[in-house]
Amino acid sequence: MVLGLGSLSSFAADLPPIDPDSAIYEVPVESGVSYDDVMLSLKVVSEGMNFVNPANFPLGEHMKARGQAPEGVLEVHAYCNLGLGAEIMLDHPEFVVFAPCRIAIYQKQGRLYLGLDRPTFDLRSIKNPTARAKNAAQSLENALIHIMDKARKGDI
Repeated sequence: MVLGLGSLSSFAADLPPIDPDSAIYEVPVESGVSYDDVMLSLKVVSEGMNFVNPANFPLGEHMKARGQAPEGVLEVHAYCNLGLGAEIMLDHPEFVVFAPCRIAIYQKQGRLYLGLDRPTFDLRSIKNPTARAKNAAQSLENALIHIMDKARKGDI
């Protein structure tokens, strides 16, 4: 499933708006949805959309080992869909510095959140991006937000 430029609106009615001036897109996890629910949803939904999860970074656990205690969960999960990402890197190989895409899971003020480093914002760092790269970055971002939307609800 590849989401096109306009398809984000089909499920975004109850999602927070995207701030075009921020690299971060953040959504709260719905009340009653556990960390385990979020993790299962991220796995099932991302795999169903042809994403791989090549790496996870439990930063909070590393901080705890150093005697620093974050409020709760603090981790980053990497996601890659070469069908979309390659479209950008074929024209702009330097975009690889932003790969793979990352969805963070963290807790603040007692609530669990999902956060995304937006591919369309990252593409602003590329001089004169091609139309193909812009379209692919938008499709990639839409797909990742769709994954986050499902995960925040615990949907699979």
